[in-house]
Amino acid sequence: MNAHAPQADRPHVIRDAKGKRPQFYEAPGLDQAMSMIMVLANELAVLHDRLDSAERVHAAKGLDLAAEIEALQLDQAALEAREAWRQDFLGRLFYLARKDASEAAAADTAERFRATIEDIAKT
Repeated sequence: MNAHAPQADRPHVIRDAKGKRPQFYEAPGLDQAMSMIMVLANELAVLHDRLDSAERVHAAKGLDLAAEIEALQLDQAALEAREAWRQDFLGRLFYLARKDASEAAAADTAERFRATIEDIAKT
């Protein structure tokens, strides 16, 4: 698949693992932060390899890649493709935060809400 093509041809599938996640660090949120760091590190490594490849291909053809990039004018389709990629990337980056929020919302019931209100009213 072309990395610059819109993701519209891929069906949206929620890929949440079921069950309790292992926790490696005692500090709250540290596992989540480490997951985000690993997603970023993976993206950076892929980006580095692709940019290195592009520079080598252009150098072999005698093209000044830096000047070409500076002169590039993107059309609307390219801007939309970049935004689609960005949204997909942010979805992966914030995967655990989204999953935790979803699980918390699912665990929150009307009964728990009423009990909380009653508990607050007693104090």
